[in-house]
Amino acid sequence: MSQVTTSNLSSSTSQSQDQYGTLSLPHGEIQLPIYMPDATLAVVRSLDAADLENCSVEAVVMNTFHLMQKPGSSTIQALGGLHKMSGWQRPIVADSGGFQAYSLIQQNAKFGSLSDDGITFKPEGADRKFQLTPEKAIQLQLSYDADVVMCLDYCTHVDAPEQIQADAVMHTIDWAKRCKKEFERLLKQKKFPAGKQPMLFGVIQGGGSFELRKRCAEALLEIGFDGFGYGGWPLDGQGKLLTEIITYTRELIPAHYQMHALGVGHPANIADCTKIGYGIFDSAMPTRDARHARLYAFTGPQSSFAAGEKWFHYVYANDDKYIKTDQPVSPYCDCLCCQRYSLGYLRHLFKINDTLFFRLATIHNLRFMTMLTQRLRAAADVQ
Repeated sequence: MSQVTTSNLSSSTSQSQDQYGTLSLPHGEIQLPIYMPDATLAVVRSLDAADLENCSVEAVVMNTFHLMQKPGSSTIQALGGLHKMSGWQRPIVADSGGFQAYSLIQQNAKFGSLSDDGITFKPEGADRKFQLTPEKAIQLQLSYDADVVMCLDYCTHVDAPEQIQADAVMHTIDWAKRCKKEFERLLKQKKFPAGKQPMLFGVIQGGGSFELRKRCAEALLEIGFDGFGYGGWPLDGQGKLLTEIITYTRELIPAHYQMHALGVGHPANIADCTKIGYGIFDSAMPTRDARHARLYAFTGPQSSFAAGEKWFHYVYANDDKYIKTDQPVSPYCDCLCCQRYSLGYLRHLFKINDTLFFRLATIHNLRFMTMLTQRLRAAADVQ
């Protein structure tokens, strides 16, 4: 399996610091903690691979649920896999698609169903049904040349009834066993060279139940994975981080295993989850916020992330008060947007609905996120 290298920390450091270090993957080494933008359909909207590299993005997440529909798995293989197709030569984490399939079915039962065997779905407007079994989820992700492969899991909402949560855990454990078996079979069949084997992550479900989270985590540890993801919606009904259950889930997993806080992308939540012990994050929030003119900015040249510190704020680039502002979005940002263009010009681009706004705003928010993880590492080094 791929190797995890811990950073040069004192042996007395707490579990919350074990996520710092590097992760060696087939397409390169990544620094932890890491934020990965969602390149759901093999693209971070409005950016190309060079833009991502210039923002210091080290890895992206692509989604099996969407990619198997568009452009389709045979097309991806014909175009040489996700890396060649997208021009992105660094690591790719392939989301299994379980969360998206669950969300689709929750919208309307006519869109699909979940069974012991897997998930069957037919999105609105599709001309055929799709089936996502544990085995197929692994087959697709490996055929896409993913660096980190995610087990198919049965996702639920944190407020779902206890019995539904229990059923989800049962299916998640069963599917994880099947995923591991298929993963090992394909590794042997494909004869991956040393150092080029992808990692396999299990996903811990259980909603808000401590008992179910424990049951799921213990079963997945027994099966054996390279790392683990926190599964399920990470926020409550008011949009606040479910800190207690997220912390408990991290404590269930030995510190030397990396944990991915799936779907966590709010800057404050990343800082909080890093302190808890998570090292891998992904979300579409920063890029979506950028397209809606909600930009992130640090309040100073450094951040300690101490309790009560106001270390970032929002800049709403469409606000009329910026019409004649000749300063950048942030004086503490080195991105293309801030180095070459004013906030007033950015507002102008938004008002005329020019696509350059989407590119520059997205570049800015992504560079903020990569600078955030750099600052988190720097803050840990001085503790």
